[in-house]
Amino acid sequence: MNSHASEPVSRAPVQRADFGRVSVFFGEKNGKYPDGNQVLVRGSDTRAALDAPLVSNFIGPEFDASELVVMGHIHEDHMAGLHRLPNAPVYVHEADLEAARSWDGLVAAFGVTDRRRIPEMETRFKRDFFYAPRPDARSYVDGASWDLGGVTIRAFHMPGHTAGHCVLLVEPEGVAFIGDIDLTGFGPYYGDASSSLSGFRNSLARLRDIPAKVWVTAHHRGVYTDREHFMQDLTAYTAKLDEREKRLLVMLKEAPKTLAQLVTQRLIYPQHYESPWVDASETRTISQHLAELVADGRVQVDEQNAYRVA
Repeated sequence: MNSHASEPVSRAPVQRADFGRVSVFFGEKNGKYPDGNQVLVRGSDTRAALDAPLVSNFIGPEFDASELVVMGHIHEDHMAGLHRLPNAPVYVHEADLEAARSWDGLVAAFGVTDRRRIPEMETRFKRDFFYAPRPDARSYVDGASWDLGGVTIRAFHMPGHTAGHCVLLVEPEGVAFIGDIDLTGFGPYYGDASSSLSGFRNSLARLRDIPAKVWVTAHHRGVYTDREHFMQDLTAYTAKLDEREKRLLVMLKEAPKTLAQLVTQRLIYPQHYESPWVDASETRTISQHLAELVADGRVQVDEQNAYRVA
């Protein structure tokens, strides 16, 4: 443990599922945020962890024996067990590397605009996620692979959620850890400064071609072993993008609105939900949809920066 973390309180034994040399340890409520699902891979030479969510603090020796960590992307909830592995090499896609290495890098990736909220955010992350940066994090690129001895981890760059978000495929088991392409009812999240709506669209289309037999989400859904079920949920998840676009157009049909007015109405979060990054996230999300709609000629913006349906 490092100085940023206190030993977590105990809880019920962690449930797991095994697929050959891959084990999935389920966080509370199938890894629903703030928890997550932990994937561990046992090679004949090296033991590896894919991400380090809160549940990693309750697994015990199997997680603590990890000799290597490959991060699918960087957010606070995926770093919550890294403090347990101070000597393990941590690999992060190059586009998320600075977010892993320092607090300032993480704040920049989030894109929090209200600087007054940043100390509160840091306090919350240290308290709830045992947050500590990893200045020793090493970079990887699309297509990188790690041979653990008889089993290999391969990275597919799938940006959108973050600039460096990757799907990690364990072969020959055919287990794909798809991270925060989590297929939840909330839908895709692309509200950070480093996020991309167009990137997410492309990644969702490419995900269908990953040669997997098992799909593991970081949150909530957990494990899919039936391809048809996976594809159905992927289709529904992708449809959330068009649903948001339609809701935004309804807001604009009511009356022309500025970006700030649309943020106040909120597109993705409930009105009552509060956190230091909500306004920045709503701003980033709505502005990306507006940019697409303006480019398509379906929405116009006037000299007062008010948007209206064309």
